[in-house]
Amino acid sequence: MKYSQNGEQYHIGLKEGDAGRYVLLPGDPKRCEKIAAYFDNAQLIADKREFITYTGFLDGEKVSVTSTGIGGASAAIALEELVKVGAEKFIRVGTCGGMDLNVKGGDLVVATGAIRMEGTSKEYAPIEFPAVANLEITNAIVQACKNLNQPYHAGVVQCKDSFYGQHSPDNSPVGYELLNKWEAWKRLGCLASEMESAAIFIAASALQVKAGSVFLTVANQEREKQNLENPVIHDTDMAIKAAIEALRILIAQDKTQE
Repeated sequence: MKYSQNGEQYHIGLKEGDAGRYVLLPGDPKRCEKIAAYFDNAQLIADKREFITYTGFLDGEKVSVTSTGIGGASAAIALEELVKVGAEKFIRVGTCGGMDLNVKGGDLVVATGAIRMEGTSKEYAPIEFPAVANLEITNAIVQACKNLNQPYHAGVVQCKDSFYGQHSPDNSPVGYELLNKWEAWKRLGCLASEMESAAIFIAASALQVKAGSVFLTVANQEREKQNLENPVIHDTDMAIKAAIEALRILIAQDKTQE
């Protein structure tokens, strides 16, 4: 079955030339317009299902933002179809919940790798293959955080398919497994939990493109359990600014190399 018509991708509604080489990937469609405000001459290109795309320019280079919706399955669809229309470098910009006690609400987390406790990545690679962020993208995000003097943590994050499996594990018939693994992730130094990076990193590896992730930490349930200060922050602007700055770094590096 052919999943495009007149060159337009079935789910995201884009055709070749509609997206830039560099793409930011928020989950929330409503965040796209906010991100596109940092572009020059941004235009709404497509609005289909959970996938909204704006394309504009940054430092003279065509760039895009495409929302992925919630979870790895839709994020992988967006990535696959964006690659088909010419995108090459991706930064997921979203939110996470802190796990390590040093990660506070308002801090940024840069994912160097992701725990594959979700289903989508298993349809791309055997479970033994790690979900690792691209080093070039990751280094650019870390440098962006430093440039902006923004507190950040770089390390492994956990990805899951069930939001409430994290927050209400006792309500699940397999809560015993969720709780035991959560404890293991903490003891292994996992920084935070979110839902998309494992699928994005593995799909990017399979498609031979480059991807990284940066998140705003909304809060940290482990700090709350320990009666530690636990600020709850919902403003994603600093994560967006870090992603934009990282794109500028990548664009400058690519222009120098080319």
